[in-house]
Amino acid sequence: MGSEAEENLDKCFDVVSAVVRKAGDLIASRFWKSKKVQQKLSDIDLVTETDQEVEKLLIDTLTAEFPHHRFIGEEATSEGAKCELTDAPTWIIDPVDGTMNFVHSFPHSCISIALLVKKQAEIAIIYNPVLKQLFTARRGQGAFYNGKQMHVSDKKEVSQALVVAEFGTSRDEKKLDIMLENFRKILQTSHGVRALGSAALNMAYVAVGGADVNFEFGIHAWDIAAGDLIVREAGGVVIDPAGGPLDLMSRRVLAASSPELASEFSKLIKQYYPEPRD
Repeated sequence: MGSEAEENLDKCFDVVSAVVRKAGDLIASRFWKSKKVQQKLSDIDLVTETDQEVEKLLIDTLTAEFPHHRFIGEEATSEGAKCELTDAPTWIIDPVDGTMNFVHSFPHSCISIALLVKKQAEIAIIYNPVLKQLFTARRGQGAFYNGKQMHVSDKKEVSQALVVAEFGTSRDEKKLDIMLENFRKILQTSHGVRALGSAALNMAYVAVGGADVNFEFGIHAWDIAAGDLIVREAGGVVIDPAGGPLDLMSRRVLAASSPELASEFSKLIKQYYPEPRD
């Protein structure tokens, strides 16, 4: 990548870092207060005014600085905006990942944002403003937790792995049956299982070595775009849960601390393919 492009990415990182901090202050200021909640597709698929305001703040600020960039945002997409990833510089945004947690004031939610250029992630930030957990990555430059370089764990076997997994916001009977079957398999096989309610933070915890495997069916591009780069820059792997390469728009993800662990885990779980795709 040429120096001009690198300088532009430096500016992108500086601008997005500043606005994420500002958006985080907004989330933190409202965290312990009652929230005005709306339902989207079901009574467990929620959006708050804060989700909408944070997404608007992020998009407006980035548009002012980079008017030719495109956006894929959770709340805009839920209101009918097209979810389309092209070669153009594109910011993929989840303003509050873990909205259910935010509504209940359970401090495990975050802003998740990534910049993709020619469909390749260049910048990623995941920020939990309540616990002041900041995970960042630049392609080829490593991943950092609160400014200190981080690395995945050394686990290579499921029996030694702490798994973070979610059941998601779907109550579809087929998916629930598959997830319950997988939950039983993982409980019987792994070192332990956690379900904390934020796809992006779950991936960040794999990156920092606090967890060893994360998988989910039914997530969206905005849930995993930042986590994908952060895990890989921390030395981990991110693949499709069936073992192939990750398709960001497939609504499926498996992140792990090592290729060996990812391969063993992908063979353990029963697969589910959400429709429609992003």
